[in-house]
Amino acid sequence: MTASADRVLASVRETTGLTEAEAARRLAGTGPNEVAARKPVRLHKRVLAQLTDPLIMVLLGAVVLTLAIGDHPDAIVIGLVVLVNTTVGVAQEIRADNAVAALSALTAPHARVRRDGSVRDIPAASIVPGDVLLVGEGDIVAADADLAEASAVLVDESMLTGESVPIDKDSGATLSAGTIVVRGRGVAIVTATGAYSALGRIAALLDERREPTPLQRRLAALGRVLAAVTLALCVLVFALGLMRGLPLGTMAVTAISLAVAAVPESLPAVVTLALALGARRMAARHALVRRLPAVETLGSVSVLATDKTGTLTEGRMVVQQVWTPRVSAELSGVGYEPEGEALIAGRPAEADELEPLTELLTVTALCNDATLSPADDRASDGRWTALGDPMEAALLAAAAKTGCPEPAELSVTRPRIGEAPFDSLRRRMTTLHKTGGGGVLVCLKGAPEAVLDPAVLLDPPDALAAARQEAARMAARGYRVLAVASGVRNDIPSPVTAAESGLALLGLVALSDPPKPHAAATLASCRDAGITPVLITGDHPATARAVASHVALLGDGEPEGRVVTGADVAAGRVADLTSVRVFARTDPQQKLDIVEAWRARGAVTAMTGDGVNDGPALHRADIGVAMGARGTEVARQAADLVLTDDELSTVVAAVEEGRRVYDNIRRFLVYGMAGGAAEILVMLIGPLLGLPLPLRAGQILWINLLTHGLTGVAMGAEPASPGAMHRPPRPPDQHILGGGAWQRLLILAAVVTAASLGAGLAAQALDLAWQSVLFLALLAAQLGVVLGLRTRLLTKENPFLPLSVLASALLAAAALYVPFLGSVLETEPLGWAGAGIALACAPAGFVAARVLRTAFHPASPTGTGASSGLR
Repeated sequence: MTASADRVLASVRETTGLTEAEAARRLAGTGPNEVAARKPVRLHKRVLAQLTDPLIMVLLGAVVLTLAIGDHPDAIVIGLVVLVNTTVGVAQEIRADNAVAALSALTAPHARVRRDGSVRDIPAASIVPGDVLLVGEGDIVAADADLAEASAVLVDESMLTGESVPIDKDSGATLSAGTIVVRGRGVAIVTATGAYSALGRIAALLDERREPTPLQRRLAALGRVLAAVTLALCVLVFALGLMRGLPLGTMAVTAISLAVAAVPESLPAVVTLALALGARRMAARHALVRRLPAVETLGSVSVLATDKTGTLTEGRMVVQQVWTPRVSAELSGVGYEPEGEALIAGRPAEADELEPLTELLTVTALCNDATLSPADDRASDGRWTALGDPMEAALLAAAAKTGCPEPAELSVTRPRIGEAPFDSLRRRMTTLHKTGGGGVLVCLKGAPEAVLDPAVLLDPPDALAAARQEAARMAARGYRVLAVASGVRNDIPSPVTAAESGLALLGLVALSDPPKPHAAATLASCRDAGITPVLITGDHPATARAVASHVALLGDGEPEGRVVTGADVAAGRVADLTSVRVFARTDPQQKLDIVEAWRARGAVTAMTGDGVNDGPALHRADIGVAMGARGTEVARQAADLVLTDDELSTVVAAVEEGRRVYDNIRRFLVYGMAGGAAEILVMLIGPLLGLPLPLRAGQILWINLLTHGLTGVAMGAEPASPGAMHRPPRPPDQHILGGGAWQRLLILAAVVTAASLGAGLAAQALDLAWQSVLFLALLAAQLGVVLGLRTRLLTKENPFLPLSVLASALLAAAALYVPFLGSVLETEPLGWAGAGIALACAPAGFVAARVLRTAFHPASPTGTGASSGLR
């Protein structure tokens, strides 16, 4: 490092950081702090991809064939179908890409920087060289930077170097973009951003290819089977036509058109669009999807493993009680507002009674990394806000209530000179501060089990026993309990953890994090949906039990064995982890074990978390759910779903959205495949009943265009079924047409076939234009089916479906009564009798779909029926 760089790093303590104006100027020069984005697909490549689809290539071959034999009307119709399908496919692809891009922007990482003398939380893309970057446990380093200050900083560089062991970083060391701070706290000067960072240089070498979702892979497999079956049937239709003496060219084009119409070729585009739009709807409900396959997986979630703080509880902690060996007091006030007072036996504390309270809370204000900010115009609720750990913010508010010096004053009179940050193994935090007499003040706070230890404290055994008894009493009432100690040293201990002995106990702090008002109702909704809630927390077992009982996760009579600790899990004292509903004092490995136990039973797990230690479990769970407001960057980047409002009810809403998306895809599949099967059956059975060529190629493709194209896409926007969250989740290995869907498909195909052929035969008997009647009847019956499959018949939530049905009906009429289309499609105008016979098929399809919506549902263990998703 150069001398000039040393001078820059040495001045970090005094610097106010860049000004916003200077940061904006540098951003304009260097560009956003982003790695090279995937290049957008050019329009002509999108069009070419559509035209090279196997089914579209078959249609193009049909165009060539019809032109060769002089069948210009059919050539025009087939060409029009190719044009419309390609246009719709490209439009849907662009729309889906735009939706995914918008979601990526919403889930972009943030970072803390010092600008204009204050700490700000900004999008990582806005960081520029020269920014003063603040990093702490759980942060993903946003840009290459040189450490100016480092306190026990440990960095995981495995994603860059492959080295699995985290690296210690001291002042002057280099941090690389994309690495993870697993412990400690530091201040650094940004040296490179975007493509010029270590991460950017590697990203430039990568070839990003979008993988299909699991659902798309299952549908692709289904499509191959359908293609084989359809091909065999079309060859049969072709052969039967030739046997009846029909022209070779006519039957070839008819067979090709039938093959295209029978397979819902718009399904892959509909699936992608449905998933992307489902993700957008989730975003509107405060759930940001980071990976598109998560949308479909959410519908199968059967276990919800949740943490406690900020998920089941408010996450806005308040110090309720302070206990010292000399006096015990309660603190009034709510939230982070520094308004309230210390009360002893219901009366304000006297000056001499405040002394031990003030001493304890001053130490908690020194051993603290949070900051409080008064309410401003940006605060939606007019309350004070906190940056940092909610528990530490509550300690600052409590210190202010008892008259302790302000944090700004303490930073001058007791400047911090060293620290050992809190981590999940030590479970305590220690800071060192200069005193006026030249000594060193040691401030320590942590879990009672980690502090009330003779190896840490000099207090006599009876004093420690009394403190432990008081801590247990507080925890049993549902409080989060911290023990606080301090001491004075003549010299600066090295390492800082060497100061964690020979200290004096100052007392205990009981913090309340009350359950959210709707937490119990949210868990009840989970149970109604067949989802098992499990609480996994690092808190005291008694605290965990109190909160679990309050939100009805445990009944009052629940046996003690239902709440176990991480130590019990590690010792193998729990034979079946899936029988437990509340876990306390767990570490990252134990969370992983719990998730794995449920997955081994075949459950689909969703895991919530916010800390760096939650990262492995979030990654291993089927759906990792991170808290967006208070979660660490590691948790957010490891998760599939990020909750911007930190509300557990949002997970339930996301599950409902996932079920809705999957149900709509299945509904479209039943509708599209039933229509395709009916068209094949009409072409097979019609000649046996005296209808030589039931439909011409152009008519088949016109029906396909109006059913699969317009109404099919509109089905993807149908609202969730009223019973979507009152049925068990679908089994993850269930076939896409399982749960009775294939039975309904076959019956609907039979009903549409029978109604259409009946209309054609009736028209033939009355000497009407029977082929045109059959054409209109087949289309009307399918439009009746699509309306009958709606779960909410008269809902106004999706006006596009009835509008698309109306548009299809008008285009069907145009095919009969507009001379140009009539000549191209070879249809004839129908009178009242012919039109009436054809339109009578619409109620037949509608009634059949309504009746079959609730048929063939296998019984579920709860008696609610299986989750077919078509009700």
